[in-house]
Amino acid sequence: MATPDYHLIGLYTRYSSWTARVEAVLEYFQIPHTRQFIPLSEVPTSILMKIGLVPILQCHSLPSTIITDSLAICEFLAESNPTLALWPKDRQLRALARSAAAQMHSGFPVLRNNFSTNFLGKYTGNIPIPDGTDAEIARMLRIWDSARKATAERLAVLGEVDEGFLFGGFSIADAFFWPVLWRFRSYGLSLDGASPDVLAWMAKMWNDPVFKALGDSYYVQAEDPKTCIAHYDDIFRDRDDVQYSLFPRDWTFSVSG
Repeated sequence: MATPDYHLIGLYTRYSSWTARVEAVLEYFQIPHTRQFIPLSEVPTSILMKIGLVPILQCHSLPSTIITDSLAICEFLAESNPTLALWPKDRQLRALARSAAAQMHSGFPVLRNNFSTNFLGKYTGNIPIPDGTDAEIARMLRIWDSARKATAERLAVLGEVDEGFLFGGFSIADAFFWPVLWRFRSYGLSLDGASPDVLAWMAKMWNDPVFKALGDSYYVQAEDPKTCIAHYDDIFRDRDDVQYSLFPRDWTFSVSG
């Protein structure tokens, strides 16, 4: 069997939102690849000196070429696999999907900096909610709601089936918001402002077989102690009023959590 053209190097995906986004695209579209998940301390020095960041994608058909940055990697994969709809085929929906993914990629600093991703982790109690959190949650919910409404309207005009993802069929945009769903789950962030369309999309993501399989892979990953990144396990360990536990493997999405 020929060696796949793509090799992904990143941090352990149950913690690394950026690596998990690329993995989600590769897995959903069944793009052949190899992968290597490692702690940052084990990323080859030659790569860190040249790039400085993970995830990275090596493309064997482009010798000496290393692609970094999750959005750039996904754009490269879309360009390299034109028969796969990594972005929506419709120009209008494609523009909206790119805009949504870019907003996640460059925005939401309060959520990103204060609510670390840990797929397995569950926090209860007096969870600190920094200033700006509610505004960013409201903005996130608006992005998702407007995406679903615009998509339903556009696909109705085109006479095409709406598969229920943000822009109809699964795309890079959905992958970019996948780790955000972990944050809502882990920290019990409020969904009070979520529309029925948003809740339906969230259920679609959590119940999709590909994402269920990815979730299972995170639990398998955690069985190996060397994959533990202590900094991201129980980030409130110094607070007696916040409790940390792990979600059961058979957890299912519901509005009440």
